[in-house]
Amino acid sequence: MARGSTRPTSRDVAQAAGVSQAAVSLVLGDKWRGRVSETTAQRVREAARDLGYRPNLAARNLRLGRTRTVLLVVPALTTEFFAGVYTGAARVAAEHGFGVVLYPSPEGVGPARDPFASAQAALDGVLASSMAADALTAIRGDQLPLVMLDSDPAGSLGAATVNLDIADGVRQVADHLLGLGHRRFLHLAADIPSWTFEVRARELAARVGAAAGTTLRTAPAPISIDGALAAAEAALSAPGPRPTAVVCDDDKLAAGVYKALRRLGLRVPDDVSVTGLDDLALATALDPELTTVRLDAELFGERGMRALLAVLEGRTPDGGDIPVELVVRASTAPPNAS
Repeated sequence: MARGSTRPTSRDVAQAAGVSQAAVSLVLGDKWRGRVSETTAQRVREAARDLGYRPNLAARNLRLGRTRTVLLVVPALTTEFFAGVYTGAARVAAEHGFGVVLYPSPEGVGPARDPFASAQAALDGVLASSMAADALTAIRGDQLPLVMLDSDPAGSLGAATVNLDIADGVRQVADHLLGLGHRRFLHLAADIPSWTFEVRARELAARVGAAAGTTLRTAPAPISIDGALAAAEAALSAPGPRPTAVVCDDDKLAAGVYKALRRLGLRVPDDVSVTGLDDLALATALDPELTTVRLDAELFGERGMRALLAVLEGRTPDGGDIPVELVVRASTAPPNAS
């Protein structure tokens, strides 16, 4: 080690693991496969961990011409869903020696100022939610290797797309409510022009429309409890037969519906059944607990990061949407005979 320094070097790791410095470089640079054995790689990793060794990434990146940093662009962090996406993405990135810079669009889903003097110089790639596409364009992230989340595969800006099977989630909700006997539906729809919300509206209309004697009304609402409260109260007070089931694009919208129903003197699920989508912590904080669709945010982030790493390495990412699951709780029941 250098004079007066206690920082371990790659030579110390090599000595502790009983291998060459070249082997240490291969293993810690994640280039060991086919060149050293799994056992040797594990021994090097353990020696590095025991010694507290950290490679000089700045020097290595100068040699490679890469920053080993990726940007995750998401809407403003108003729910824990995108925090879960970040957790999953960062976990996979760390396993491959990458760092993740989280960039929530300050205006929610609108344009945002470029946080970098030059994104192309500061980043290797971008992982972005389609809900933050305006922010992505503003920072010219679409000119870097890009993987899109929740995005139309047919019209994506990215080299690859990773999606949750939202369409199937909506089908599960519709089939559950139809099976309970509901025929009059209100769709409280997020008023965000995004592919993921277009899919929800399309699939709900198709599934409900295929059943005999059904009606479906749609009320747009901002994704906020107060916004949902106002939109739901207006829709549920409108002339004509009242809907017996309200399908919400998001759990936060469902919370607003609960408040609207209470103001109108109606009970969940006795008078109106309510469903959400996300399975946030909020879903079990509501009373009665909310029937909703569980989305695995961390797996979503993991799959997105694996896809971006594949793009950076010139490989084809794994395909297939991530399965989702309907979680039936106490907010849904057969409709009143009235």
